[in-house]
Amino acid sequence: MHSKKEINVFWFKRDLRLLDNEGLQDAINSGLPLLLLYVMEPSLEKNPHYHKRHHNFITQSLLALNKELKQFDTQVYVYKEEVITVLERIAAGMNINTLFSMQETGIDATYMRDKFVKKWCVSQCIIWKEHINNGVTRGISNRNNWRKTWTSYMMQPIRSFEATPACFTPAENIELTKEVLVPKKLDGIQAGGTKTGLAYLDSFLKQRHKKYQQSISKPEAARTHCGRVSPYIAWGNLSIRYVWQRAKQAKAQGASGFQLNAFTSRLRWQAHFIQKFEMETRMEFESVNTGFRQLKKEVNTEYINAWKTGTTGYPLVDASMRCVVKTGYLNFRMRALVVSFFTHHLWQPWQMGVVFLGKQFLDFEPGIHYPQFQMQAGETGINMLRIYNPTKNALEHDKEGAFIRKWVPELAKLPTPFVLEPWSMTALEQEAYGCVLGKDYPNTIVATKETYKHASNILWHMKRNPNVRRESKRILAMHTLPDRENIMDR
Repeated sequence: MHSKKEINVFWFKRDLRLLDNEGLQDAINSGLPLLLLYVMEPSLEKNPHYHKRHHNFITQSLLALNKELKQFDTQVYVYKEEVITVLERIAAGMNINTLFSMQETGIDATYMRDKFVKKWCVSQCIIWKEHINNGVTRGISNRNNWRKTWTSYMMQPIRSFEATPACFTPAENIELTKEVLVPKKLDGIQAGGTKTGLAYLDSFLKQRHKKYQQSISKPEAARTHCGRVSPYIAWGNLSIRYVWQRAKQAKAQGASGFQLNAFTSRLRWQAHFIQKFEMETRMEFESVNTGFRQLKKEVNTEYINAWKTGTTGYPLVDASMRCVVKTGYLNFRMRALVVSFFTHHLWQPWQMGVVFLGKQFLDFEPGIHYPQFQMQAGETGINMLRIYNPTKNALEHDKEGAFIRKWVPELAKLPTPFVLEPWSMTALEQEAYGCVLGKDYPNTIVATKETYKHASNILWHMKRNPNVRRESKRILAMHTLPDRENIMDR
């Protein structure tokens, strides 16, 4: 009887790249033949956080990886099963010495999965070597040295992909059927893959960044002048370190320092929030500030459905929700606006909207999504309470109504003042323009002057609650930087 071939396995997760993938390069350098693995887990495909746009992006990314790997006579072996099942089948046919992967700061479902994988590896005497991902540090209890550590990580040399065909092994004696990757073209959705991500990054650093700061809050202009690299970072087509260093290099070569400094500060801001979630993942389910758990809001399914479908009667809110459902993208200010509208003006529990909105974002990153949602809901106790006025934001950030007209066609033919505030039309004007409120476009679902006052009074009162204040001190001690900057609270 032949002894089983000894191999190492690299398990791709949210790091779908070859360039600057430390775990992958260390696995290649380990000396044993390496099997490259991705597992399409049915449990995650069914998870309500994920949408077909995410799975399609992953499929496109895997096909792009295999195209790059062709010259090395290897591929990423993709199986549609639960991870433990796949690893057991591999171990039955080949002797796994070490499992390599990058750390993942994910939802509870992936955390529990990783705990099972760890337990299985121990039971099989298999080493599981996880590498730090994008400067997010596991196991720390405060942020005293975090900024220094993160900056040091960003400044380390980019890990180039160095391999030969002899480094890899095919999947042998494995009783599993490989998944056939069939990507779909989804209109309006960015395509996955490192090459595509690099094209977005290159065009941003070469030209589009020049209007970054003045466009970042504008829902239409942001689509062109923001980086648009967030999906490629979220799914690991590009490392933050690579993007950060490329931006610093572009600045050194004469690109606008004012614009690119703002961009790179937001890369740190992103890592800052993922680090928060890494340290307190319970915020997926409950307010990080325990004092706010006594806040009771009555669930109103009519309000929730109107928010989800973009039929609240507030044009900028509706345009934003329809846009993100269709394209998977929304600029940061509009993300904050729709969360504020949901939690403050509709006065709904944040838990009733957080999963739905995460499912829409192509760049869904749990470590940003959950802390941000709670921050915008005003339930951290440490951040400035911001209750967004949808009409004021429309007047300031879509003053010509271009974004609203694009996504709310019912209002497209109206003169600009009425596009932004359709309720200001008289009944005669509504008939004349063919846009009767309550028939062609909804009446406003709530009165924001009243809802603003209601939310503000309750939340400001709660911020003075002893339990909230005590928790705020704990959160500040654990999660804020010694030289805390305003950018962290935007």
